[in-house]
Amino acid sequence: MSPNDVYQDPLNSRYASHEMKYLFSPRNRFSTWRQLWLWLAQSEKELGLDISDEAIQQMQAHQVIQDEEFPIAAEEEKKRRHDVMAHVHTFGLRAPAAAGIIHWGATSCYCTDNADLIFLRDGLDILLPKLATVIEKLSTFAKEHKSLPCLAYTHLQPAQLTTVGKRACLWIQDLLMDLRNFERARNDLRFRGVKGTTGTQASFLQIFAGDHSKVEKLDELVTQKAGFESAFIISSQTYTRKIDGDVLNALGSFGATCERIGQDIRHLAAFKELEEPFETMQIGSSAMAYKRNPMRSERLCSLGRKLQNLPKDAIDTYAAQWFERTLDDSAIRRICIPQAYLCADANLILLNNISSGMVVYPAVIAKRVAAELPFMATENIIMALVARGGSRQEAHEQIRVLSHEAGAQVKQFGLENDLIERIRKTPFFDPILPKLDELLDPTTFVGRAPEQVVAFYERDVTPALKKYYDEGKLKVEETAELNV
Repeated sequence: MSPNDVYQDPLNSRYASHEMKYLFSPRNRFSTWRQLWLWLAQSEKELGLDISDEAIQQMQAHQVIQDEEFPIAAEEEKKRRHDVMAHVHTFGLRAPAAAGIIHWGATSCYCTDNADLIFLRDGLDILLPKLATVIEKLSTFAKEHKSLPCLAYTHLQPAQLTTVGKRACLWIQDLLMDLRNFERARNDLRFRGVKGTTGTQASFLQIFAGDHSKVEKLDELVTQKAGFESAFIISSQTYTRKIDGDVLNALGSFGATCERIGQDIRHLAAFKELEEPFETMQIGSSAMAYKRNPMRSERLCSLGRKLQNLPKDAIDTYAAQWFERTLDDSAIRRICIPQAYLCADANLILLNNISSGMVVYPAVIAKRVAAELPFMATENIIMALVARGGSRQEAHEQIRVLSHEAGAQVKQFGLENDLIERIRKTPFFDPILPKLDELLDPTTFVGRAPEQVVAFYERDVTPALKKYYDEGKLKVEETAELNV
């Protein structure tokens, strides 16, 4: 059967990076199991168990599972209906000197759960620098446009002005919260370690003839070899599935941020104020050749929506576990955990690409501001008249009448907003005409937006990204390549 005859998960075939796809690949999964068995055997040998050097050497030599071994494991699993024991058997064929001690004292969750914790950790290590890079690129964009006035919207209706850079900071602030959530989830991870069938370590206590200190040391040694600072003291047969919920909640929250940003960019593209990158040969529509559809932001919304719904799988699975464990957690975790990571990875590729080349159209922005600014400036005009001895109530009534007349021109006849021309032609406003252009300067309507952008970058962004800069993990000069 051709691969083209089999369903392909789009996260795998279209959207995610090679490094994330490899992390959750069968080769990496089963090679990690072998690594865990090697760490266990090495640690048991260090603590005095009768394990030969030859056994350790053969396990080391065959730590990465090869293509020709997969059919062997599959055939064995078909007979045994047990994936872990199938791979114990397959590994033993490659390391015959170790066949009798592979998995010594362990339960299946020693390799499956500890491997999953490694994948949760390593997956976050892939995502974190990518997220930090997006934040830095958007911050550069925000600083570049920190003083460019644009319409702000409340209820999707024109409100007082903001700046293009200040609006981008709304996105960045949420992404900083996602960065914090990723880091917190990463730092909270602990290893399951060497705990036995129900978490009591009874099998290892028997192996070491009742020596509690050696059982504790075994747990410590394997945890260190796996690169974790500590292991859970308490576990059942599995690590608590609440961990999956915590990690996927962080990823799901990031998915909501992605849809939020994508929606804003799509609206701005519709207003023709801003566009995502558009390649020279890119086609926006098969029928309408003039179209420049915001397909990246649309995909960002789509994948963000998928990601924000995946945590429910993890939370429901945690709640449904009985006593020391049930196996109804297995199939769903094989799906939802990799999907969440691949989805988050795909979203970061999109965000990186978008933030590397957003195009701003100041002339369009200025035209849209000019269409709304006369109404917004009425309060400034009233205050200027009062400052020159005029009556606020009378000024308010004059402005009210002229505003309704101008509004009718816009709404009923589709004409331009002519409120300012009406004000210029009305003698009541003569005292403030010399200052009228100054009162209509858009830069005077943005408040402290430019200063807020600078302060936000210095106080919040720079400290959050410092370690990624120090470790050389930011790739701000690179543009993420998109898959199909």
